[in-house]
Amino acid sequence: MFGNLFGFLSNDIGIDLGTANTLVFVKDRGIVLREPSVVARYKTSKKVCAVGNDAKRMLGRTPGTIEALRPMKDGVIADFEISEAMLRYFIEKVDKRKLVPPRVVVAVPSGITAVEKRAVKDSAIRAGAREVLLLGEPMAAAIGADLPIDEEYANMIVDIGGGTTEVAIISISGISYQRSIRVGGDEMDEAILAYMKRAYGLLIGERTAEEIKLTIGSASPIESGELSMDVRGRDSTAGLPKTIHITSQEIREEAFSDVISQIVELVKNALDRCQPEHSADLIDRGIVMAGGGALIRGLDQVISDATGLTVLQADDPLCCVAHGTGKFLNLLGSLSREQVDRLVTQ
Repeated sequence: MFGNLFGFLSNDIGIDLGTANTLVFVKDRGIVLREPSVVARYKTSKKVCAVGNDAKRMLGRTPGTIEALRPMKDGVIADFEISEAMLRYFIEKVDKRKLVPPRVVVAVPSGITAVEKRAVKDSAIRAGAREVLLLGEPMAAAIGADLPIDEEYANMIVDIGGGTTEVAIISISGISYQRSIRVGGDEMDEAILAYMKRAYGLLIGERTAEEIKLTIGSASPIESGELSMDVRGRDSTAGLPKTIHITSQEIREEAFSDVISQIVELVKNALDRCQPEHSADLIDRGIVMAGGGALIRGLDQVISDATGLTVLQADDPLCCVAHGTGKFLNLLGSLSREQVDRLVTQ
């Protein structure tokens, strides 16, 4: 009775609290919000003036009195106060006119420390949640990708986010192996920034680096022909505006190579350490990729060539983790306490 009453008076919310973007899933409504994990505030008063899309538009363009910040770093909270303000904004935006604070499931990297877990929980509670459950991102991604995690056969998920890349081997609703590295889409952006300065003496901002990654970034040669684009920035020597022309081949070979190598090595190490029975399962089932990094052209083929396994991209990889938190919310009523404890991160 009281569970039904709580459901009427409040929304259960799933949050993919990412380094680059935050997605919010509301039970029975689906994903209702997807905005950048960026907060803008006044430097003197520290008062927040914009969050999400409005704040991202200020990156690299703020006046001297305003600073645009990313409160998440490597998938975890780097600035407690700003993260709380961001979470409060997102929760209030999707949980209007409800009388009871929502129960919140937050997807977090599997490799975070106990202190970092506490920071996430405290931020969500202070932002308005009545209860907070932490769900590891690999598990959330696997659930969101509709992998049969309750079967005895192994499933392997590779989740490439903005701040972390995680790999997990899952069977019988538990994780038999998982590892993460603090390398992801942000490192690709930083590699592009460094390459443009090193090769062309061109200074560009975060937004331009991300645009280059999305427009011409690739992990392997593009069969239909290499891509190219013009990039505008500031000449580091003359200090004047400058435009140069770049290709996908040079971004791949000169900027992305180290990041891609680290991701491939993480996957190979996971396969080297998994149980022999699970190795046999993965020959048939392959590897599933999720997260924004899964959209990098040719990355699935690079991993397939390195491992000899089929590599599949999850449906809607950008929203996979958020969908996983939502599906987990729907499962909560039918799961025992023991089953919940196996799935969540303590």
